[in-house]
Parts: sequence; structure tokens; C-alpha cells
Amino acid sequence: MNLPLFIARRYLFSRKSHNAINVISAISVCGIAIATMAMVTVLSVFNGFGGIVEGLFSAFDPHLKITVREGKVFRYDTPEFGQLLRLPGILTVSESLEENALFKFEEQQVPVRVKGVSEEFRLMTDMERLMVDGTFRLQEDVVNYATLGAGLAATLGARPGFIHPIEIFAPRRDGRVNLANPSAAFTTGYAQIGGVFTLNQPEVDEQMAIIPIGLVRELFRYSDEVTALEINLQPGSPVKKMKKEMQRLLGDDFLVEDRYEQQQESYRMLQIEKWVTFLILAFILLIAVFNVVGSLSMLIVEKKDDIRSLQHMGASNGMVTSVFLYEGWLITFVGIIAGMVAGLSLCLLQQHFGLLRLSNVPGAYIIDAYPVIVKFSDLLVVFAVVSLIGLVTVLYPVNNLRKQLEK
Repeated sequence: MNLPLFIARRYLFSRKSHNAINVISAISVCGIAIATMAMVTVLSVFNGFGGIVEGLFSAFDPHLKITVREGKVFRYDTPEFGQLLRLPGILTVSESLEENALFKFEEQQVPVRVKGVSEEFRLMTDMERLMVDGTFRLQEDVVNYATLGAGLAATLGARPGFIHPIEIFAPRRDGRVNLANPSAAFTTGYAQIGGVFTLNQPEVDEQMAIIPIGLVRELFRYSDEVTALEINLQPGSPVKKMKKEMQRLLGDDFLVEDRYEQQQESYRMLQIEKWVTFLILAFILLIAVFNVVGSLSMLIVEKKDDIRSLQHMGASNGMVTSVFLYEGWLITFVGIIAGMVAGLSLCLLQQHFGLLRLSNVPGAYIIDAYPVIVKFSDLLVVFAVVSLIGLVTVLYPVNNLRKQLEK
């Protein structure tokens, strides 16, 4: 039997002669528990928002995207691409051609980033999930359709169902501006408004319009060039392995990006916010843990008679200090367990009942309640950090006791 641990456990749960020690010990446990609970819930909420963002991007971004490192466009009718497109595991391949143009709708004129896509784009994305008005369409018979970002549609004052088409002005890539007739430097096209979508990303919602790739090639005088090849893989295909193989086939002239790399800034910002918040909570925890120092110091003062009795019975100085070291660790451990149980319970209630809501108006946001995703790795990080802070903090009063005993 571990005698110091047994004595420490008795000290923790027994009544003290001074009630203030019991109160301070309870406050110490509660402080650690609340800080631990806050860490678990905050990290889980950030995971939830990350899941929402990832879900939105996965509805729009392909598994893998191939672009050229230098320049803007490229042709993929090469032996390397032929070998790449025959790789097992590829499900859908969509052409993409992006350029800058000017949209005019009635009296409004807005510079726009047009994304021309092939029909395969409909198969590899879940655009209907992102639509807020109308439907996603590219072409019907001879009519071309434009799907506008929500911010762009608001700026133009355009909505699906309007009879008036959008007039598209594309600068001639190989032409010179005639000051006497500036309009001659542009190619003009037309597209009906098919729908409005939102990705909750300003550079997309406020600037992007999706139109047929054939219309983009016609406007900008391209033949079969693309700015990107977007590839979706079959379910269960290893993305990292496929990316590595494609990069090997294409060499250094091309860049193969997975979904994380396509939206690297958004994911990175979310992770930075998550861990900065975690560090702030860890600092608050550090303050709360100092209650353990006070509780332990008062307990050492109260148990001076017990310390002398243990010494008279032959207990070494190391054994005596171990009793109070275990006492501090037990206070910390009880607080961690209570906090993690409370945090997990709160996350479970939020998942099933949505207790904390983003807005009282249903449909005001993509989701009505704060999303929560609990990750085991986050629980391990919380347990490790809180344990480390607690274990290190209790060393101060224990070292003071050791110095007193050695005198």
C-alpha cells in the first residue's frame, strides 16, 4: 500500500479543524473544474465551426485541384496528363477557367471574377446545398446561365427570374485599346440569372460568378486552355497518396492541392483562433490553480502535529513531503475529472438540444445553435496541460516544507 497516498486521500476528504481550509480546497477544485470545462467546451465549439466550414468548402471545392505554377492557363492534352487521368480512383474531372470581367445589369456595373466550368462541375459539387435563391444551372439549349455569389447579386440588384440578362464585358487579350472607340477593346456576352449561392467567404460571395466554360472561352478567345483541373476521387480513395502520385507524374511545373491547401488561409485562421483562445483559458487556469498553493500551505500549518508524529514513527522527510505532494495532485486531479465530465455533459446537451443559440430568429444563420464536435485529441491536450500546470504549481509549498524539515 502507498502510505503517503493513503494519508493524502484521508486529508482530502476529512474535515479540518479550521473550516477555511475546507472552503479553500473546495474553491480550488471548483476553479480547476470550471477552467477545464471551459477548455473542453471552447475547443469543441471551435471544432464545430471548423466542421461547418469544412462542410461548406467540401460542397464547392474538389478533392484535388491542379494548377500551373507559372502563368495562368495550360493545356492538358499531354502524355503526362493522359497517364494521370487513367489513375485508378478518379471519379470525376471538371475543367475550370477563371478570368476577370465586367458585369452590367440595368444601371449597375461591377468587376467580377468569372469561373467557367464544364458540366462535370455539377456532378462533383453539391451546389444545391449552397444555393440561397434559384437553382444551379449552366446552360439550357442556347441560353447561358450565371450563378452569382450572394454579395455580388446584392450589388447588382439581380435575382433569378428577372427577364433582363446580365451583360458581360470581357477585355480582348490580344487587342489594343482604341481611344476613339474604347468599347472595341471588349467582347460582349449575355447570361440569364440562374441562381444565387453563398460560401460565407467574402472573396467568393462578393466577386464570383459561375458560368459555362464555353462562354468564357468564347469571350476571352481561348480554345481548350484551362486555369485548373478539378478532380473528385472515388469514396475511400486515399487523397494524400493520389496527390503524391499526381505530383510525381506532372513534375514541378504544376501544383496539386487538396481541400485544405485550397482554403489554407481560412483553415489556418480558424486554428489560430482556437489555440489562442485555449492559451488565454490556460492562463486563467494558472490563476485558479494558485488556490491550491494557499490550500496546501494552510494544510501544512494545520498538520504540524501530524508531521511530528510521522517523524517520531520513523517517517523520512521524503515520505512526509510526499503526503502533501499527493494532496496537491489529488486536488488537481479531482478538479480535472469534474471539469471534463461537466464539459462533456455540456457538449452532449448542446449537440442534442442546442441550448446556446446563435440567434432567436430561425434561419438567420446557416445553423441556429452553436455547433459542437468533441475530439479525443483535444481531451488529451486539455488533460495534459491542466495536469502539468497543477503538478508544477504544487511543488512550491512542498519545497518550502522540505526546506523546513531539513533545518
